[in-house]
Amino acid sequence: MSGVVAWIGVGICGAAGAYARFRMSAGIATRWPSRFPAGTLSVNVSGSFALGLLTGAHVAGDAMLVIGTGLLGAFTTFSTWMVEAQRLGEDHDWMRMWLYLLGAMLLGLAATVLGWLIGEALQ
Repeated sequence: MSGVVAWIGVGICGAAGAYARFRMSAGIATRWPSRFPAGTLSVNVSGSFALGLLTGAHVAGDAMLVIGTGLLGAFTTFSTWMVEAQRLGEDHDWMRMWLYLLGAMLLGLAATVLGWLIGEALQ
């Protein structure tokens, strides 16, 4: 894949990833309304799993650029995770805030490892 084609792929997959994030997060919030930001948590954990799977399967080069950076980079969202945690803190909802921050890190890491192990097993 030429460099220009790869970067076009990053843009297209980035748009698709952002749209998928919006739809998944909104769908979860609609089905299970809560003060806890379960939509963003689900997006970030599933994206961590998918990136771990790609890494474990030794996807590299332009394919990793397009899928890992474009699609999954736009799908997952660190900034929203932080803003939602800050909002919980502003509301003095300390238990949910810390559960969200620590839970997202632990679940994200576990999902990444699980994805990586499955990716390795597929080799």
